[in-house]
Amino acid sequence: MSPDEIEKMKTRKRSRIGWLTAVSGTCLLAAGASSVQQLGDDPEAGLDRTRSALEQYVETRRILSREKRDWVLGKEMLEERIALVRQEVETRRAATAEAQASIAEADKKRAELLETNERLKAASVSLVGIVFVIEGRTKALLARLPDLLTEKVKPLSQRIPDDPAATKLSLGERFQNVVGILNEVNKFNGEIAVTSEVRELSDGKTAEVTAMYVGIGQGYYVSADGKAAGVGSASAEGWSWRPANESAPAIAKAIAILKNEEVASFVPLPVSVE
Repeated sequence: MSPDEIEKMKTRKRSRIGWLTAVSGTCLLAAGASSVQQLGDDPEAGLDRTRSALEQYVETRRILSREKRDWVLGKEMLEERIALVRQEVETRRAATAEAQASIAEADKKRAELLETNERLKAASVSLVGIVFVIEGRTKALLARLPDLLTEKVKPLSQRIPDDPAATKLSLGERFQNVVGILNEVNKFNGEIAVTSEVRELSDGKTAEVTAMYVGIGQGYYVSADGKAAGVGSASAEGWSWRPANESAPAIAKAIAILKNEEVASFVPLPVSVE
């Protein structure tokens, strides 16, 4: 029930009490006038009518008293209901204002997210071009690496797409592959690695040799009998080896020092740069 409807009910209640009061007064005046007029003719009958009028007046006053009491109680109840309704209205207004503020804040954040999304899209387009260039240069670098390192990074290098436009790899995965390869290359380039390999010697025979790589730019090998040796280096066509049997003792000594089989000393080795 709205406050306007409650106010209308209060007005109707007050009108009813006023009407009853007017009716009772009118009835009492009419009865008294009638009694006075007829008292001379029949005193007993006039007294009865007066008594009856008084009884009606008393009853009317009783009804008025009850109606007034009921009206006071009803008024208090209506005022309490009005207060509750007003409180509810204020609560709804506050909730509405809060909801509108939340909607405005959500719209603001949505606009910010859309703007951020557009910037990320633009950056993504730029990164696609960058990763394409890096992948191409990484492939060219892989061709210049020694077999030992090429095999080590093979799980990652195989994931570089041949056709970037048709790959299912995400941009992040493509960058991870390239970064993983370059990390391994950088690590290898800062170390001296010794390993066993099978190489073709200058006489055309193949034999197991001990190879030593000084980073990714220079390599050496020596046969088990210490007679055959070779020097390797990176070139535009890939890693290449050339015979260097005359340097076999020096290469064998350098490898022995690295393996802690001889005391450290200065050992001159041939260097090939292409």
